[in-house]
Amino acid sequence: MVADLTGIFIFAVTGALVAVRKRFDVFGIAALAEITALGGGIFRDLVIGDVPPAAFRDMGYFITPLVAAALVYFLHPAVRRIGGAVQVVDAAGLALFSVSGTVKAAVWGIEPFHAAAIGVATAVGGGVLRDLLAGEIPSLLRRDREMYALPSVLAAGIVAVLLRSGLLGPVSSGAAMLAAFALRLLALRYGWRGPLAWKGEEAAETAGGREPGPRPRTG
Repeated sequence: MVADLTGIFIFAVTGALVAVRKRFDVFGIAALAEITALGGGIFRDLVIGDVPPAAFRDMGYFITPLVAAALVYFLHPAVRRIGGAVQVVDAAGLALFSVSGTVKAAVWGIEPFHAAAIGVATAVGGGVLRDLLAGEIPSLLRRDREMYALPSVLAAGIVAVLLRSGLLGPVSSGAAMLAAFALRLLALRYGWRGPLAWKGEEAAETAGGREPGPRPRTG
């Protein structure tokens, strides 16, 4: 419970910061914090049939994003200055929800590899909704951002394999979280991004209706 609320708080901070950058009013800041923090978990619970979702059964899930939104509303310049620390804790939340979302889906009878897909959606779903509501291309689809979804896929995939082989336990699930956490931090540190389509720029030019080749001169 404490770990869940910690992850929810950090995700809510990232949502509120986006709302401040987009110049949303106080309601918009609170709404984007709530959606970012809870969107993935609500999606998971609806898909697996755990209704009403946990976010609507426990006031802690609802109040925590509001606390984060209030913090950002009054202290957003200071929060921005510790952006590096926020990213580290966000990476931990990503890893945690990738694993816990996969495990919960499996407990509710979902086949392990389908459960892994639900685990990834749990971890990244709120961020996708945040970006769409803020009028941006979701971060996990943009190559100019460090890889975000791939660490989640790694953790959820490891859990699925462990579930299928009957080896999932506290230590092995912790190792899955650590793998995703480490990959996300390395991506932030070294600017790692997901690979483009095969032959990258050439493929992009062809898809855009142009034959690959020298660019024409202008002027």
